[in-house]
Formats: sequence, structure tokens, C-alpha cells
Amino acid sequence: MDKIKLILIFLEKNYGRDIDTSPLGKTEIFELLIGTVLSQRTRDESSEKTADQLFSIANTPKKILKLPIKKLQKLIRISGPFRQKTKRIKQISKIIIEKYNGEVPNNREELMKLPGVGYKTADIVLMYGFGIPRIAVDTHCNRVPKRLGLVDKGANVEDVRKKLESIFPRNKWYLINLGFVNFGKEICKPINPRCEICPFSSFCRAYRTKDFNV
Repeated sequence: MDKIKLILIFLEKNYGRDIDTSPLGKTEIFELLIGTVLSQRTRDESSEKTADQLFSIANTPKKILKLPIKKLQKLIRISGPFRQKTKRIKQISKIIIEKYNGEVPNNREELMKLPGVGYKTADIVLMYGFGIPRIAVDTHCNRVPKRLGLVDKGANVEDVRKKLESIFPRNKWYLINLGFVNFGKEICKPINPRCEICPFSSFCRAYRTKDFNV
């Protein structure tokens, strides 16, 4: 069976049920944007807890701007470099109010003009916020296809996205993103990947060469 088809069948069976492509509301999109910024350089559990704490107090640009710096820092302290993130969140909120009338832009180029917003954050907001198909390349979506040999080992994250979007159908981009993230957490782990239960070992470059570094 063609490896692309095999990947799609496995991901659909194991992770397809969790896909929701419905666009979010205005406030939810803002929460997604800020939550993704909070998740940078920190563990999922910490960023989720931080987001919950922050959004219970302030979940709109106006409310964020009204928060005193010290209060905001305290709310997001466990999210890693909280001082830097505090500054970025304040800046993002100010720009969204002044330039975009309080609404998060649905354009990749405009999103990436916001402080702290790179390729991955912009694509996550477009995908899960606005329902616009993309493949957001996080650490798992970068590692898994490189190990499998779908993408060159030396490719940067933008090249990885372009390659994945060229070889998988557009209506499966959500599946690829969500599937590779979960597959990377459960099976193709950064350390000690579970190759013994991997359904792709027959064509996996890393398994064949025993070179798992990417």
C-alpha cells in the first residue's frame, strides 16, 4: 500500500474523531492566540493552567490592557519567561484594538506582524480559530515526517509545512496536524520512540538507518 495512504488510514482511525474544523467566536480566537503565545517554551500542562488562570480574569484585549503589569505577571508566572510574555501579550492586545478594531486578523502575514507570533502560532490561529486549512508545524509535526523520510532532515519548519501540504490532500491537513502531534507524543517520541508498535516502520527512514536525530 502507498505510504501516504497508509499514514492517512492510520491517523484517521486513531485520531480522526477528535477533529473539529468549526470556526471559533471572536473571544475564543483571541484566547487561542494568547494561549498559543503562552505555550511557547513551556510544558502543555503549565501553559493550559496559565491560560485558565488568565482568561478567568481577562479574556479580551481591553481586559488584558486594564490588568496591571504585576497582576498579569503573577497570573502567567508558571509559563516560563513570563516577563517577556507579559510584554508581548500587552503589545498584542494594544495592536489588535488600535489596528484591527478589537478582532484578531485572519491573515497569516498580518498575524505574523504581532509580537511573538511566528509560523506555528499564526497557522494554529488560522486552523483552529478561523477554520482555514493549514498544517501548523510544531515540534512533533517537524520530527515525525523527517523521521519517516517524508521531508528532508535539514528542512526548516516553513519548508516542512510546504512539503506536507503538497503531498497530502487539503481536506486532510487538519488530520495530518492533529495526527502527527498525537503520534509524536504517543509513539514517535523524541527519546525512546516506540518503534516496536509503529505501523510505519516498513518505510521509516529513521528505523531503517537507526538515526533518529532530526
